[in-house]
Amino acid sequence: MEFDRPKYEDIDRLPLVLLIPKNTKKILDIGCNQGGFGLSLKNLMDIEVWGVEPDEQAATVAKERLDNVIVDFFHSGNPIPDNYFDVITFNDSLEHMPDPASALELCKKKLKTGGRIHCCVPNMRHIDNLEHLFLEKDWRYEEFGIRDKTHLRFFTLKSIVRLFENLELNVVQTMFINEKWWDSKKLLRRLLYRFFPELMSDTKHIQIVVIAEPKNSFNPYSPRGSSPLHVPRHSSSSQTGPRVGGQQ
Repeated sequence: MEFDRPKYEDIDRLPLVLLIPKNTKKILDIGCNQGGFGLSLKNLMDIEVWGVEPDEQAATVAKERLDNVIVDFFHSGNPIPDNYFDVITFNDSLEHMPDPASALELCKKKLKTGGRIHCCVPNMRHIDNLEHLFLEKDWRYEEFGIRDKTHLRFFTLKSIVRLFENLELNVVQTMFINEKWWDSKKLLRRLLYRFFPELMSDTKHIQIVVIAEPKNSFNPYSPRGSSPLHVPRHSSSSQTGPRVGGQQ
């Protein structure tokens, strides 16, 4: 699963689709692009999907797929109902925001009691990025990827968890997805993983996933009350990483 590909191209988000509880009824996808994530959900379950997408061309496609699409950035002036959604998703969109904290704070108003936020962000400590910093001694922006030129914020596992907790959002699960680290031609990399496995444990995966809920909010959904989605075996999926955090 890649992320932040060129505009308007649908992205394989099956690992993120599988995290949505199967009894979810209403979901808000922030930065929905063409609506591919929501369409995947609608093909698997009976669900109402809203999207927020500032790019008009991408939003035009999303409108054909989702139940409601707001063509705008996510802010308090959007015509989005309060206390309405079971899940709000940020699938590689939070890092594009100048003020992620305000966006997450706004989610509290939009979630039903027991609702959750599912957030996926690039992993700043991915091995490719560390090599770029320490071996090449550079910070070169790219068209897409971890150093996407449109990224305004950068996160490690610790920093994204801290952001949520500072906003009184209880982090109930974290994980890494999109594993990509092995390179038989890079001896230093092989030695690091062999002799410093704990230090390097968070550098194998390109993305971090955080699932959180407002504190003191009982959640009837997964993982405590319902199973995640099940997709038939023939469906393909990028390799997912291990769960690296639990109840905080």
